[in-house]
Amino acid sequence: MKQCFFAVDLGATSGRTILGTFTPNGLELEEVNRFPNQLIETGGHFYWDIYELYRNIIEGLKRAAQKEDVLITSIGIDTWGVDFICVGKDGTFLRQPYAYRDPHTDGAPEAFFARVPRRQVYEWTGIQVMNFNSLFQLDTLRRNHDSALAAADKILFMPDALSYMLTGEKVTEYTIATTAQLVNANTRKLEDALLQEIGLTKANFGRFVYPGESIGVLTEEVQRITGLGAIPVIAVAGHDTASAVAAVPAMNRNFAYLSSGTWSLMGVETDTPIINKETEALNFTNEGGVEGTIRLLKNICGMWLLERCRADWGETSYSELIAEANVCEAFRSLINPDDAMFANPVNMEQSIKTYCTLHHQPVPVTRGQIVRCIFESLALRYRQVLDNLRSLSPRPVEALHVIGGGSRNDLLNQWTANAVNIPVVAGPSEATAIGNVMIQALAADVAKDVTSMRQLINRSISLKTFQPQDMEVWDAAYLHFKQMTSNN
Repeated sequence: MKQCFFAVDLGATSGRTILGTFTPNGLELEEVNRFPNQLIETGGHFYWDIYELYRNIIEGLKRAAQKEDVLITSIGIDTWGVDFICVGKDGTFLRQPYAYRDPHTDGAPEAFFARVPRRQVYEWTGIQVMNFNSLFQLDTLRRNHDSALAAADKILFMPDALSYMLTGEKVTEYTIATTAQLVNANTRKLEDALLQEIGLTKANFGRFVYPGESIGVLTEEVQRITGLGAIPVIAVAGHDTASAVAAVPAMNRNFAYLSSGTWSLMGVETDTPIINKETEALNFTNEGGVEGTIRLLKNICGMWLLERCRADWGETSYSELIAEANVCEAFRSLINPDDAMFANPVNMEQSIKTYCTLHHQPVPVTRGQIVRCIFESLALRYRQVLDNLRSLSPRPVEALHVIGGGSRNDLLNQWTANAVNIPVVAGPSEATAIGNVMIQALAADVAKDVTSMRQLINRSISLKTFQPQDMEVWDAAYLHFKQMTSNN
């Protein structure tokens, strides 16, 4: 029998369950089931279907239970951040949870800062201001006299709500709670002053737990449905980015990471939060990590730019588009990927062309020119953010680890290495699931600490290192990029 860890990894568009097994050769992953995670639009709101997510998790557990050579040691769940569900006094969900894309929080930060100064909120939490943060969602619900919130006994974040469905135990996991902008970055606990401002107390949340702590065991109902026994459910790093960063295959701590997908999240690990006027002005965020670490990071618009273009190009393969980009003229056109005009345009290709026109640059005409514009601009934006991180980090940054789906993009990885002028180490693409399994393994005493686990991943996962090239050319392009984006 193989000792396996069952990881539930839920993103904002899809989910999957995975079995992780440690062998003499390292870590092996086996996907059990994959399923869509679709928004429900009704009555002017957008919701997540938590019952459908739960059904698919149960389906994954049933399939795993039917494998004759598998012995599940524990279960862990990670999801996207900020969203939550209201639970009544009788333990039932009061309605489906709102999705962070719901427009009801437009203007919500400004409404909250009219009562509590923005700087005070940042000093407490160290979290970047985004209108969909749980703090602003809850304040909006309260101002709108939302019936579910009014009747709520507990607020459970998404991974904690699903763990509750499996175990009957209500917890608040630290890393997912930090995305809410409700946790004091220094005490690592919920901030009473913020809770009071939105009419809540710590009693409205589940038992506070940290990555590696036990939540409970499968209920008798779930055991009967799945055919499994009283398997423990472990609080992993409930926020998917926290799980992904835990799996960075670094051999020491002198690194920065880039979690690359629809969004790019670039940051460094620190032992304490870094909260000052500079981090506030740069809109850096201090989110909770594993083993007491802080993830000082910045959100950057990532492959969203290309994904939106591809939607209008008939879903042309990435390999074809990358080949077209590679033969186009270098640095013909550049954009600021984080400009507001790229947030959610009707036509991304036209928005890129408009940006280039407004900034007196040649307008990209072919698909290859547009893709090259996106990739070069991302690489230069990564350098800009990394320069800021270097000045903020307590450690030198000797390498950039690219994890997630974007780690498979060799062309962008090479250009990123050229731009940042340090080695770029690409992989693993399955970092989130690996990090989930890692925390379960630590809880089961199969592993000693995150450092040794990262070294194991480094040895057992195929990684690709990109060394900087053509630095003088990229340095010149970076000066142009900084000048062009200085007023953005």
